[in-house]
Amino acid sequence: MLKLYYAPGACSTASHIGLEESGAKYDSQALSFAKSEQRTPEYLKVNPRGRVPALVVDEGTIVENTAILDYIATKYAPHLMPKDPVARARAISLMAWFSNAVHPNFTHIGRPERFATDTAVFDHLKAVGRENFFANLKEIDGLLAGKTWILADEFSVVDGYALVFYGWGKRIGMPVAELANYTAWKDRMLARPAVMRVLEREQSVLLAA
Repeated sequence: MLKLYYAPGACSTASHIGLEESGAKYDSQALSFAKSEQRTPEYLKVNPRGRVPALVVDEGTIVENTAILDYIATKYAPHLMPKDPVARARAISLMAWFSNAVHPNFTHIGRPERFATDTAVFDHLKAVGRENFFANLKEIDGLLAGKTWILADEFSVVDGYALVFYGWGKRIGMPVAELANYTAWKDRMLARPAVMRVLEREQSVLLAA
């Protein structure tokens, strides 16, 4: 049996949605960042880095959204990733950008101490993070122009990952509603039963008026 470790509202929502959409049977365990549950000895045995998500499979543990989502699609739901090798590579490339650029820009806003030890530069790091993160949201908005889903006409695991950042933008008061393509796509996402089950389980900010 698969087991997903996640934190409500964290980037692990992407893997949570991917699993729910796949139809695979899985158990899940929510970790509270506020209680530092990702740092307990028990969880560090699952993922020594103390981060989420982590997916426990028969062969061991898989970490990082990009790897987990590709695994889910490969093993349980081939329809959730493109079959064409070039299109699949581009999907993985987009998820890598989410992980390597978009997520770190958001982290600058709330966790500047991860990037500098001099507290005098924290406000600057937060400001730059906000500017860069909103630029990322606008880029995603552009990627969605004329598309039903982020890769084109077919829903994929990449869509669940993209939803994370819309929610984060809303959480910190960014004018995400001004991003017309992204907002219309978000509404389509919320119309999907599997997505709604995950958001309700995680008590997502996206469910707030």
